[in-house]
Amino acid sequence: MSYTSFADLPKFDELKDKQRFWPAKPGSRDEGLGMLRYLTPSHVAEAVKSEVRTGERVCVNWDMTRLETPGFNRFPCQHEIVPIPNYEGIAWDDIWRFNPQAGSQWDGFRHYGAEQPNGKRAWYGGTTGDEITDLSNDRIGVGHWAQDGIAARGFLIDYVSYAEKKGFEANGMTGHAITLEEVQEIVKECNITIKPGDMFFLRCGFTKTWESLTMDQKKEYRANTQVQKHKHSGLIQSEAVTRFLWDNHIVAVAGDGVSFEVRPNRDHDWSLHHILLAGWGVPIGEMFDLERLAELCKKLNRWTFFVTSSPLNHPRGVASPPNCMALF
Repeated sequence: MSYTSFADLPKFDELKDKQRFWPAKPGSRDEGLGMLRYLTPSHVAEAVKSEVRTGERVCVNWDMTRLETPGFNRFPCQHEIVPIPNYEGIAWDDIWRFNPQAGSQWDGFRHYGAEQPNGKRAWYGGTTGDEITDLSNDRIGVGHWAQDGIAARGFLIDYVSYAEKKGFEANGMTGHAITLEEVQEIVKECNITIKPGDMFFLRCGFTKTWESLTMDQKKEYRANTQVQKHKHSGLIQSEAVTRFLWDNHIVAVAGDGVSFEVRPNRDHDWSLHHILLAGWGVPIGEMFDLERLAELCKKLNRWTFFVTSSPLNHPRGVASPPNCMALF
């Protein structure tokens, strides 16, 4: 069957495999876009019309120098300012070396694979590890996203402010699980209408918490290389959350945490990294700076906006800085 619009997509209960939806031809542009393929020109035009009203805007890219000691022994951002040879004192260049995962970034479909019914691990669409490491193969690389960029309507679930109203602090590094019921309560309080093709932004407090740590605490965080011992607050993982994301046809998710979903996971049968990246082709954004976005949402008393993102144009990219802006 050809799925050309959100209206054509099956309901969650109609999916033969609720954790895998691979309708596109292997190696095609549509496969490379995943759920982003439904962000058609007419869909984007409607989102612009409904969301861009005042012209106020805010970028949600975290300062690249902030994560001085990234977890999992990842390489931190390095930046050098150098003179152009033979032009010292006249002009300067940059030399950058960084891992996109050590700051604001989109997880691309090449980032995370999932075990399949045949017992083998595969990435979105059935892509293999050999295809990803083949330097002549651009299957499901972020370069597919970069051709037209990402443009959609977004909504913010500001859990940090919700927690403050409830009388407790939202710490992004305690492994606190944000429930679907809490998300739905915030949706109701903020008068958010979720629409097919939306991007789901979740402020859980990691960047704010991180910036309050001492350097010794940051070094201690980096020294802990065991994934199961890292505690990151985020959205709880469950069948109900998976159903919510699918039936609302969310095309991308992004949060201010190291992972959009809570770590450690409480329900390994419904791992969102497995399902969203390898199963459905839904980008996951991590460590977005949502502080100023939350302030602007409060000022305007609206939690929906238009989003643009221009990933790096590398055909075989695994991840990319988001270069992301919210417009009101």
